[in-house]
Amino acid sequence: MMTSFFDQFASPSFLGIPLIAIAIALPWILFPTPSSRWLNNRLITLQTWFINRFTNQLLMPLNLGGHKWALLFASLMVFLITINMLGLLPYTFTPTTQLSLNMGFAVPLWLATVIIGMRNQPTVALGHLLPEGTPIPLIPVLIIIETISLFIRPLALGVRLTANLTAGHLLIQLIATAVFVLLPMMPTVAILTAAVLFLLTLLEVAVAMIQAYVFVLLLSLYLQENV
Repeated sequence: MMTSFFDQFASPSFLGIPLIAIAIALPWILFPTPSSRWLNNRLITLQTWFINRFTNQLLMPLNLGGHKWALLFASLMVFLITINMLGLLPYTFTPTTQLSLNMGFAVPLWLATVIIGMRNQPTVALGHLLPEGTPIPLIPVLIIIETISLFIRPLALGVRLTANLTAGHLLIQLIATAVFVLLPMMPTVAILTAAVLFLLTLLEVAVAMIQAYVFVLLLSLYLQENV
């Protein structure tokens, strides 16, 4: 039984061909494209308002050099929200429950922020490894600790997104299985459990949106240190 609980996180395949590429590409088909009319419809207007508000909130602490990342951050935010939300539908697959995919997003973007800092302001970038006023005996230890924390950042990004979505999906399946088992024996308890399942689903929708925002927000904070 425990093995079947984790089968939902296995990448689906058809005739031996992994379908994760389709799961990643499908959300882009759902996004409305701007029309050639003078006035946009409500969906495009809402999408434009959301992206503008998110971009303004995210890039406000950054200088003009960091504003070049606006399109990348906005696209990544919308993409992560979409695949996280689609993964909550029945008979679907959530690509962001795969650590390899999340690390594929986290490592290159984190490395790009580090390279930008080393290229534009190497003294300031290296200065983050040693806080000002550190006693001389602690300097080697702090440099090692700060270097390790710097290289752990992309791992923390990927693991945070993977763990939150995996835990939420697994808990939903566990409670749904409990409702199915309790319904013939104790209908009242099953109904109460189903209410908990409904509330948990709403919570998971919020988690799917918040985790996408946190992923992009942390990347913007890493960029802020290096621009």
